[in-house]
Amino acid sequence: MERNYNFCAGPSTLPEAVLRQAQAELLNWHGLGASVMEISHRSKDFEAIVTQCEQKMRSLLNIPENYKVIFLQGGAYAQFSMIPLNLLGNNTRIDMIETGVWSSKAIGAMKRYADINIAASTKDTKFTTLPEANALNFSEDSAFVHYCDNETINGVEFNYIVDNTPSPVVADMSSNILSREFDVSKFGVIYAGAQKNIGPSGVTLVIVRDDLLGKADSKMSDVFNYELQSKNLSMINTPPTFSLYMIDLVLTWLQNQGGVAAIEQVNNAKATMLYDLIDKSEFYNNPVAVNARSRMNVPFTIVNSELDPIFLAKAKEQGLINLEGHRSVGGMRASIYNALPLEGVKALCEFMSDFEKQYG
Repeated sequence: MERNYNFCAGPSTLPEAVLRQAQAELLNWHGLGASVMEISHRSKDFEAIVTQCEQKMRSLLNIPENYKVIFLQGGAYAQFSMIPLNLLGNNTRIDMIETGVWSSKAIGAMKRYADINIAASTKDTKFTTLPEANALNFSEDSAFVHYCDNETINGVEFNYIVDNTPSPVVADMSSNILSREFDVSKFGVIYAGAQKNIGPSGVTLVIVRDDLLGKADSKMSDVFNYELQSKNLSMINTPPTFSLYMIDLVLTWLQNQGGVAAIEQVNNAKATMLYDLIDKSEFYNNPVAVNARSRMNVPFTIVNSELDPIFLAKAKEQGLINLEGHRSVGGMRASIYNALPLEGVKALCEFMSDFEKQYG
């Protein structure tokens, strides 16, 4: 069976080698005569999976020892509530940077728990730019600073780390975690839904610095408490076992590719190839400022929007699927996460060139 090149923004494509291994092990995992989905999460066999996931994540991201690594449920969306409930303590203010749909959603959720200071917003440019690092307006008394490092819908990615802040920095890295090297020690909390670069949906990675623990709202459920989850191997309740198993396989695959440094080079090559084609064309357009462009999510439009459905239909015929832009912005979007191979971007670029020759 031929596999298509899948440009879905999430749940995204997974490495073919990982899918084939999961298929081969589905009925009989490690000689147990049962699927990994059928064994107890309290067994030594399954605990080893969670331990391996943490160890591999620590190694790949070079996570310092004074950080906890936990795997939770509810997606990044749930973190919009779990973060203030875990970090606010006696504070009543949060600094937030607004650069797209997801950071806006976070602001809407977190304002239920504290006063929000918008340190910067690019809403007036329709989220096609980034705020200058020296223009961020932080409070002196905020519990933390929150921003979304990569906006999947708007195609904006920070080209700098938000630091030099009076309070800890919290970053949503759902759509670019593991795609490039960065210094974890610059952050108080990093969180990421798994369904882009980590594995299938159902798990949310949270990396939290030790000194931020112990402030959780006493009325909050134990399953939402970072400190309690870290003490219980992320398994106060039954976790999404198959998703964690898949994450372990994906992290092993990434190690075999040469780690984050190696995949970053591939990601840069993919993004450069696609943006170069768009920039040299008068037929296609990317609305995002060059210094704010995402390497993971590339939105683009065609001069004549009436050609959009024809473009998408013909792309699908060529095995290039899920290129529809988000319903809020329209156009097209190519999500080129870690597992989307360079060959997939080459195939997309060849198709786009041919389509322009035919309809331009």
